[in-house]
Amino acid sequence: MKCKILEKAGEMFLNFGFKSVTMDDIADELAISKKTIYANYKNKTVLIEAATMSLFEMISHGIDCICELEKNPIEELFEIKNFIHTNLKDEKSSPHYQLQKYYPTIFHSLKMRQLELMDSCVKQNLTRGIDLGLYRKEIDLDFISRIYFIGVTGIKDEETFPINQFEKKHLTNCFLNYHIRAIATEKGKQKLEKLLLKNEK
Repeated sequence: MKCKILEKAGEMFLNFGFKSVTMDDIADELAISKKTIYANYKNKTVLIEAATMSLFEMISHGIDCICELEKNPIEELFEIKNFIHTNLKDEKSSPHYQLQKYYPTIFHSLKMRQLELMDSCVKQNLTRGIDLGLYRKEIDLDFISRIYFIGVTGIKDEETFPINQFEKKHLTNCFLNYHIRAIATEKGKQKLEKLLLKNEK
């Protein structure tokens, strides 16, 4: 039952937001009593933390699996982008914003774990891209990996990118295009153009 509660809560938090979903809502969806939820998770904050970290672990594992395939580094970035969009359901309910505003301690903990994961993943991608002649040799790996993290998380800031003006998938596509063009060689740009054409079809 604990796993079912966690799975359903995570799904509802993504669809409707961390603040919007109540324990009653989760209980109704699962056709169980609220008491059953509290027997497994002592309060909503504990459930949110568990759901958030469970989702993080799932996304991390998926990214690791994509990286293990050792595809073309530029293609790898597109694969990761598509995987995240599919599993986060384009974050329609602004869970990132709600987590930051209403559960800042959980948000900070998640952010640090994301930074650690992405720092390692992006550096590996950059190194392979340089070795294959797709990225410029002179780029600073530490700087670029952190700028990438700032960009990926920054485009979720709804004060900067209001959801009524900027569609999330479009923002991600624009940022990925921006990131790759900033570091790519001519060979890398040619590969990017081919992937962009493929994604349009």
